Amino acid sequence: MESITPAELSALDVAGSIIDVREVDEVAGMRIAGSVNIPMSAFMDRIQEVPLEETVYILCAVGGRSAQVTTYLDQRGYDVVNVDGGIIGWERAGLAVEHGPAAPAADA
Repeated sequence: MESITPAELSALDVAGSIIDVREVDEVAGMRIAGSVNIPMSAFMDRIQEVPLEETVYILCAVGGRSAQVTTYLDQRGYDVVNVDGGIIGWERAGLAVEHGPAAPAADA
């Protein structure tokens, strides 16, 4: 399984390619701007939202759930990278996070 640190990820231009697998209430507290929330509990119902034709970066709180999802997707041919340390590592690295409810999706 390929992994990346929050600092390495922040240096890339990957807007819209970060999938946060934390639950909705967790994401409401803190998230990376532009990340897409597909909770692990709903992942199988929403797997079609994961693009096959580009690299996606899977994120959770500290890296456990994202590692499980990354392994699952990798075994099915997706180009995926686990974010070691998750959103907690992202914040500890001093990288920008958003707090509070996310803005509604444009198609909502």
